[in-house]
Amino acid sequence: MSDLGRRKFLKSAAIGAAAGIVAGCANTSQQNGSPILKAQGASVMGLVTPKLDEVRVGFIGVGVRGGGYHVKNFLKMEGVRVTAICDTDAQSLDESIAYVVKQGASAPARYTGSDFAYRDMLNRQDIDIVIISTPWKWHTPMAVEVMESGKHAFIEVPAAISIEECWQLVNTAERTQKHCMMMENVNYGRDELMSLNMVRQGLFGDLLHGEAAYIHELRWQMKEIDRKTGSWRTQRHAMHNGNLYPTHGLGPVAQYMNINRGDRFDYITSMSSPAMGRQQYAQREFPADHPRNQLKYIAGDMNTSIIKTVKGRSIMVQHDTTTPRPYSRHNLIQGTNGAFAGFPNRIALENVPEKIKAVYDKAHKEALAQWEANGKQGYKPHHQNYHSWDMDMEKWYQAFEHPLWKRLGNAAKGAGHGGMDFIMTHRIITCLRTGQPLDQDVYDAAAWSSIFPLSMESVADRSNSKTIPDFTRGAWQTGKPLGIVS
Repeated sequence: MSDLGRRKFLKSAAIGAAAGIVAGCANTSQQNGSPILKAQGASVMGLVTPKLDEVRVGFIGVGVRGGGYHVKNFLKMEGVRVTAICDTDAQSLDESIAYVVKQGASAPARYTGSDFAYRDMLNRQDIDIVIISTPWKWHTPMAVEVMESGKHAFIEVPAAISIEECWQLVNTAERTQKHCMMMENVNYGRDELMSLNMVRQGLFGDLLHGEAAYIHELRWQMKEIDRKTGSWRTQRHAMHNGNLYPTHGLGPVAQYMNINRGDRFDYITSMSSPAMGRQQYAQREFPADHPRNQLKYIAGDMNTSIIKTVKGRSIMVQHDTTTPRPYSRHNLIQGTNGAFAGFPNRIALENVPEKIKAVYDKAHKEALAQWEANGKQGYKPHHQNYHSWDMDMEKWYQAFEHPLWKRLGNAAKGAGHGGMDFIMTHRIITCLRTGQPLDQDVYDAAAWSSIFPLSMESVADRSNSKTIPDFTRGAWQTGKPLGIVS
């Protein structure tokens, strides 16, 4: 980029970012106690952009996530060309470029040398979308510049780490009319998509409550000092006290409940346990004078937040990446007719659909016959009901498997995180090539990411509730719920 072009570009990006902050402070009206903010452009709810026969992709950040998953999955898609890759780490950059060439494609252009080398990449005219897989502090600034450069932005989670950044993303997307999607891959998990299918078919009745979590012991990342995720993410535990990573569990529950498409987050209350685990781990695993022992870890080992929606539903969201505990995202959805819960998968319903009731009846008849053959010893078998969990999920998969998994499940095997990464990438490319709205938009990115900063505000204020902004500016009332695409 020429010096003049660079100055013009940076000036435009800076103006856009500043406008986002200003708009975030400009209260024009009130709705249920939440400010409705003046838009800088048309709503991007249900945004449809011109079809792309070929999707030309640029990558910013190809470390563990970008190179290990995204580059590989995008190369598997029909109608995709990897044009350029940028990374400050020469090793990761070279490995990703070599992988592209190994797959028989032309070598993508290489950008490196400084933290801002990506700006030269954004000056190219042969890139349609940019995949951002960098440390959190870069997500929003990079996404804003991507959209300002005329390209669609796809960001790793979380999309933003402050309310001001959430508004920057929304305002830039509306002003530029570009897609800005936070790539929440868990929304494409097999069990999450099946749950969505069940919800859409009314299996659980009227929805009341959800539970979401990111419970994943990651203390070992503290040993990643110079490279990889732990080299920058560890410091976050010394900077924040709240839910540092809410979207993996929250995203699917938000889509079950049609958040931003018929309902929306209203306010949040949050509290944290003591912060002990990482300090103890550092003392045990590192020398006393090691940098890891110089940090004061303030993030509570367990954070629990409760979100209330405008329609009165409740959502519990938990975060714990410190304590020795099995992995869980909870993934619970409760309605007036019953519930589904994950880790392990289980379901309990009051009124069971006929195709499942027949299975229950057969199993009860067989158990009763066996009981009688044994001389009626022990307890008489009871018919399956909502007083006990049904943990035999195979019949539920057969009856309610999401169409995407029926069609793509085999191709998704081995493609990362149980196949959800493949399904997500497939949907992104399909929507871009056919001119469909994306499954997640900038309003989802902002609302789901806002739980990070707002949980910190609540924790710091004796768990008093904090209002969650209406990033849609009222458009949630007419937004179309995500359908069951095939």
